[in-house]
Amino acid sequence: MHVTTSNKTSNHKELSMEQMEDLLQVLKARFEKNMNRHIGLEWANVQAKLEANTEKLWSLNEMEKTEGEPDVVEYDKTKDEYIFYDCSTESPKGRRSLCYDREALESRKNHKPENNAIDMAATMGIELLTEEQYRALQKLGNFDMKTSSWVQTPSDIRKLGGALFCDRRFGHVFIYHNGAESYYAARGFRGSLRV
Repeated sequence: MHVTTSNKTSNHKELSMEQMEDLLQVLKARFEKNMNRHIGLEWANVQAKLEANTEKLWSLNEMEKTEGEPDVVEYDKTKDEYIFYDCSTESPKGRRSLCYDREALESRKNHKPENNAIDMAATMGIELLTEEQYRALQKLGNFDMKTSSWVQTPSDIRKLGGALFCDRRFGHVFIYHNGAESYYAARGFRGSLRV
């Protein structure tokens, strides 16, 4: 199910009451269908956090709109925060064909993609998964068996023009490198959000 965007300008990161209710229903159904991702957590507590943080709901709506299928994967007791990851089986369809970051986008002379992963994530209010987070996600299921996802790239690799991406093939999680300016129809990015 796709959740519609707010009619307000893009500067307003708010949803209408109806949009919030629709999104909460989608998130609750996904939460209850995938209890293995968050054993011991209760939806009522997650919902209370979400209702107290409407800007985070806006970000989750953006994740949902781009087909990321966000779900709770962890609870950070020290910070009292629920952590959502994109849990779509393949890299989110609405976030593919992106190079890694703005510098990579601007370095392309021809055939530029419409956007880049780092800027798009920032606009959505989320962060790209780290390699560690990506590997943790893969312990919850089989993801990116036909696609791949950009992950946060260490600065020393990025300074040399590279960027990292991951996928699952042959029953294993692989990390690879590519030129940061590259983009493919089967590569997007997965995000994380703390609420």
